[in-house]
Amino acid sequence: MYLTDYHHHTDHSFDSKAKMDDVCKTAIKKGINEICFTEHFSVNPKAPTFGHMNFERYFTQIRACQKQYEEQLTIKAGIELCEPHLMKEDYDRALRNVKFDFVLGSVHNIKEEKLRTFMMEKESTDAYHTYFKEVYSLVSLADIDVLAHLDLLKRYAIETKGNYSFTEFEDILRGILQKSIERGIGIEINTSGLSNSKLREAFPTLDILKLYKKIGGEILTIGSDSHRADSVGEHLRSALHMAKQAGFNYIFTFTKRKPKAIKIKV
Repeated sequence: MYLTDYHHHTDHSFDSKAKMDDVCKTAIKKGINEICFTEHFSVNPKAPTFGHMNFERYFTQIRACQKQYEEQLTIKAGIELCEPHLMKEDYDRALRNVKFDFVLGSVHNIKEEKLRTFMMEKESTDAYHTYFKEVYSLVSLADIDVLAHLDLLKRYAIETKGNYSFTEFEDILRGILQKSIERGIGIEINTSGLSNSKLREAFPTLDILKLYKKIGGEILTIGSDSHRADSVGEHLRSALHMAKQAGFNYIFTFTKRKPKAIKIKV
């Protein structure tokens, strides 16, 4: 079984104190074969992620870990871009000379409000519909490899607004997936929701994965979205079983933003 964790944060992200070296050591102990560090990055001064990332420091540590653990762990350099469909010229300028293996795109803010704040005064259906419309805009315009945690809003909405109905939002979800496929963008199974005691489900749901497969989706990555060294690789095996259940025989890794299929063996 080849285990990959393609969504992980360290102290290069504003919301993590994990050390890259500690993450690598823990990943090796857990039998993980390949990891990609995907630090938060935004060009919007009003976003909490703005101004935290130092690319020189990041790549210096990446290279050091790659050299130290080259016989034990494959380590890739990635980034998680916040709302990369907005301020595109600024993103292009900021990243023009930065070479990544892998680029995630996500919606963490809507109209410069954090999701938790954005949804507060909204009725549940309206909140989810607005969120999914923003995700559709992202996959329509952004230069990314994979869409992160497609239905992330439920993390913040589950306690006060509840979860959403797949049937109710199937049309807009299908549109997101079709646009992703059309533009060569994959999706991830983000396992962080499985550790949420109120939620206990991945981002996205099995229904969405099955729909993605049904309409021709192929590119699928798996990530823990961990912000701590000790939780690197959480629920990876569950995600592989989920992928198989949805009909997938491969997951993907990336090198210089080119996808490579890895046979699922569970």
